[in-house]
Amino acid sequence: MITSVLVANRGEIACRVFRTCRERGIGTVAVYADPDADALHVREADTAVRLPGAAPADTYLRGDLIVKAALAAGADAVHPGYGFLSENAGFARAVLDAGLVWIGPPPDAIEAMASKTRAKELMGAAGVPLLAPVDPAAVTEADLPLLLKAAAGGGGRGMRIVRELPSLDAELTAAAAEARSAFGDGEVFAEPYVEGGRHIEVQVLADARGTVWALGTRDCSLQRRHQKVIEESPAPGLPPALRTALHESAVLAARAVGYVGAGTVEFLVSAEGRPYFLEMNTRLQVEHPVTEEVFGLDLVALQLSVAEGGLLPPEPPRAHGHAMEARLYAEDPARGWAPQTGTLRALDFAGSTAAGRAPDAPRLRVDTGYSAGDTIGVHYDSLLAKVVVWAPTRGEALRALRYAVRRARVHGPGTNRELLVRSLEHPDFAGGRFDTGFYERHLDVLTEPVPGERYAAVAAALADAAARGSGAGAGLPARVGGWRNVGAAWQTKTYGEHEIRYRGTRDGYAVEGAEGVSGESGVGGADVRVVGVAPRRVSLEVEGVVRHFEVTAYGDEVHVDGADGSYRLTAQPRFTDPSRRTEPGSLLAPMPGTVVRIADGLAEGARVIAGQPLVWLEAMKMEHRITAPASGTLTALHAVVGRQVEVGALLAVVTDTTQEDIGNTEDIREDTT
Repeated sequence: MITSVLVANRGEIACRVFRTCRERGIGTVAVYADPDADALHVREADTAVRLPGAAPADTYLRGDLIVKAALAAGADAVHPGYGFLSENAGFARAVLDAGLVWIGPPPDAIEAMASKTRAKELMGAAGVPLLAPVDPAAVTEADLPLLLKAAAGGGGRGMRIVRELPSLDAELTAAAAEARSAFGDGEVFAEPYVEGGRHIEVQVLADARGTVWALGTRDCSLQRRHQKVIEESPAPGLPPALRTALHESAVLAARAVGYVGAGTVEFLVSAEGRPYFLEMNTRLQVEHPVTEEVFGLDLVALQLSVAEGGLLPPEPPRAHGHAMEARLYAEDPARGWAPQTGTLRALDFAGSTAAGRAPDAPRLRVDTGYSAGDTIGVHYDSLLAKVVVWAPTRGEALRALRYAVRRARVHGPGTNRELLVRSLEHPDFAGGRFDTGFYERHLDVLTEPVPGERYAAVAAALADAAARGSGAGAGLPARVGGWRNVGAAWQTKTYGEHEIRYRGTRDGYAVEGAEGVSGESGVGGADVRVVGVAPRRVSLEVEGVVRHFEVTAYGDEVHVDGADGSYRLTAQPRFTDPSRRTEPGSLLAPMPGTVVRIADGLAEGARVIAGQPLVWLEAMKMEHRITAPASGTLTALHAVVGRQVEVGALLAVVTDTTQEDIGNTEDIREDTT
């Protein structure tokens, strides 16, 4: 019997495993790198062991240190979570060699699936449907479009779509270099790129006796940078015959490698309904909660049971209802999914899992590795939380998830919350008409400026005035006759592009600038009224409808939450700080990170071409390529490989005499460690 488990991971998955361990009376051990010294998973564990350093290569990827930590803390089992060493056969063997229980599949099964090329050979021999491989040296126009993939890893690293034959050689070289950098193996293979395909996967669970469960399907087609954003189970709209074929193929795949434990077999399903094996993840998936909710299972508990030698019943339980998961990331989808860092001020969600509710009422589950006050740093991925909803039907689950995400209080770094809401509202997604190209087609519309932001700015300005006691009606509910120009004693507050002018009156507040609001929302100034003002709550009547805004200020950072959306605003100083001005052509770090590469031969005085990559930053498991904003001369180079830089740090200056105002561009690709 397992008595104490070390989780060789961090963040949300470590907290998730600890939760099940506590419920079953099993002790817990955390490991942590220096940036995680006060992380939630460390606080929740019974004991914790430090892994000195910050970079994953020095900490969470050091299997030798983790095994020593387990032995030192008295753990008798190791759970790898997902990512890091979870699919490393050498680490699994080291755990077993140390006399510890490995809560995962046999090392030989991990090894068999570690190389995508080897895995495809095994699956072909087992009768699992595959895409025909393409020899890159013999590609013709008829073979396009083509997908290049790294053989030793995933997560988008070493992956390229080739649509034009002349670009093939360059893309092969780039994909191999990226794969070698990410996984230490530059092997790249090619296969047809399936346009309009859906990413469908099957959760499998197997015991040592040979019983293999296929636990339904999951649709994970909504992805950015080949990483999933929204998942659901069961996959909508699959014909029964296709669903059965996917289940049978997943079981064949698991048996072909003698699989034991929890794993996932991933497929690409073409627009014509033909399934093709992609890969097998020999670990627990990030999106496993949707399967748990539909089948009423605890997959971590089953992993523990199987690791202890427990056997599964011949058949799995029946599925019931529908579940959806939305991944809340600290990132800016409108800026190439750039990760965001800073202090998480609040993380609260609307919904309840309280006992006593009707059995078929929608229920909410939030898996996270953060709580209010934690720091979102640059060293690890940007996932803040997984918001999961179960309901009897897909429509009800969709509605409940949209409500939970929209009404969440997420204060701190910018997130993809608005993108999630708009994705869930999009008619193609709601109607089940989507594929892996969803964001390629719709991202511009989904990331348009949030409507109503000026109303939020008005609410922020009035709440600030009330908090400072400015105006005769400050701090008290107030009603005025509308927004109108009054010619004196105006005060100004600016949030981004929104300049709000207001003044206190005998009755409360008057606000100038109805024209600005009208221009953004289509609401006439005469139809907007200030109904109530308090330091944390402002009510505005818009076209006869009163809308309430909750305002929370953290210094110059202000969060405004309303029923129609949430807004993150930054109060601007009245006068620009001269020290913050930068000369035209300055390339500034878009976020804190580490300089990992500078273009070969780049030096001051060099001529550069617009769009040419100059500097690479690494932050939050992503590689950020900073390019020349225009053609010109590199007049300054401050970036140094290995140096940590803060957001806004000056990396280089490109002088272009034909252009006075030059900005940065970024091309962001995902790391997988």
